[in-house]
Amino acid sequence: MKTALYQESADYILKKIPKRPQVAIILGSGLGKLADSIQNKVVIPYAEIPNFLLSTAPGHAGNLIGGTLGGKEVICMQGRFHYYEGYGMEQVTFPIRVFKLLGAEALFVSNAAGGINPKFKVGDLMVITDHINLLPNPLLGKNNPDFGVRFTDMTRTYDRELRNICRDMAEIHGIPLQYGVYLGNPGPTYETPAEYNYFKTIGADATGMSTVPEVIVARHCGLRVFGMSVITNEAYDFADDFENDGMDVIVAADAAADKMTLLFTEIIANLQ
Repeated sequence: MKTALYQESADYILKKIPKRPQVAIILGSGLGKLADSIQNKVVIPYAEIPNFLLSTAPGHAGNLIGGTLGGKEVICMQGRFHYYEGYGMEQVTFPIRVFKLLGAEALFVSNAAGGINPKFKVGDLMVITDHINLLPNPLLGKNNPDFGVRFTDMTRTYDRELRNICRDMAEIHGIPLQYGVYLGNPGPTYETPAEYNYFKTIGADATGMSTVPEVIVARHCGLRVFGMSVITNEAYDFADDFENDGMDVIVAADAAADKMTLLFTEIIANLQ
């Protein structure tokens, strides 16, 4: 996709928000409450932004919000775009390059995820330490050198300093944390028990249908990345009446959103 399209979107957004953001945030299913904590907010519906898509997934409000969080200027997606919605990978990750042009230096991503690790319970917050990608790589095709190099290193994808700040803030506020590997898969079907077992075998602690493409493009752009999953279902104990339900996921995510909001705010406040 041509740089001019990203720049057109960025120019439109800059006319709406008072200052360039230092941090970009993407909120997953049921996690839109963080937007309520943003001060001096400017709300821009996705439909108004040139070249932006519409978010069709439940629990995704479809607004871009600029303002202040933790004393820093932020730009926040209240809902993301997914591959399973029928969008191509350039479309799914389009906002990331726009954020880079806006001036963002870090990307904070969140999602609702199924807990594969048997130590995880519904409502747990999992700091993402690494990921496994089973989605198409968004960097396939011709490289755009305006944003990054052809071969992007993913050795230290999730910023250790930001994870350490999160750990310290969680201890101060008495918020228990889990840590683990997030596996991104295409969806939109929930996984079979055999697939969950396979994901566990190859090293995943939680799984969902998003996040990884955005993170890959963020690293291609040179953005620091912090990621957090809210465990919204336990995908390891398949009783006879076990069944995944999308609305249950949203409810569980909403219940944990306040804790996630507090931690995101504290990390951003301590961001250097």
